[in-house]
Amino acid sequence: MRAMNPVATTNPLSRQRRKEARPAELTAAALELFVERGFAATRLDDVAARAGVSKGTLYLYFASKEELFKAVIQQGLLPVLAQGEEMMAQHRGDASTLLRELILRWWALVVNTPLSAIPKLIISESGNFPEVARYFQEQVGSRKDQLLGNVLQKGMQSGEFRQLDIPATIDLISAPILMRVLWRYSLKPCGSGQQDDETYLNTYLDLLLNGLRTKGVRT
Repeated sequence: MRAMNPVATTNPLSRQRRKEARPAELTAAALELFVERGFAATRLDDVAARAGVSKGTLYLYFASKEELFKAVIQQGLLPVLAQGEEMMAQHRGDASTLLRELILRWWALVVNTPLSAIPKLIISESGNFPEVARYFQEQVGSRKDQLLGNVLQKGMQSGEFRQLDIPATIDLISAPILMRVLWRYSLKPCGSGQQDDETYLNTYLDLLLNGLRTKGVRT
């Protein structure tokens, strides 16, 4: 019996899966290089080389470096926001528990991953690339603020949270997390700041949640 040609038995779906995986590989390589070199200094050639593909392959998926950065945001941050919105829709307990769970999820999936570099990149590059900054604010910042605002409103309506200025409170919830990731990519390599992430997070949550609650209701 004639031996079967091993090439003929190769599953074409394996090649298809490899091709479909490339956008995620490209965005991962892009984020690495954006962190290492900055957005302005990173070339598409460098991203293609880091991902192990040709520049032509990169252009099949992304027409420009700005589009590539938008894809980093789409693939990395938008799913986390969508999960948070689903948690809000399904939650039936108190607002404090929901807010804690949302912050812990963001910390685990963003702050403790390479995705934490995105806010730092937006801040440092927004002046030269305002389109990317606007996209981040529209797709991430606005949705994050809406989600937090809904949680705060829920807590105030139930009497669990005292009456708050919601926009100001959203900024004050977000600021310590933003400062932590900025510190990680700036002063931490210089040896500034000694508290570990767990201590920082637990202290932040304690101050935040007890500060929001109606007087006399504390953990």
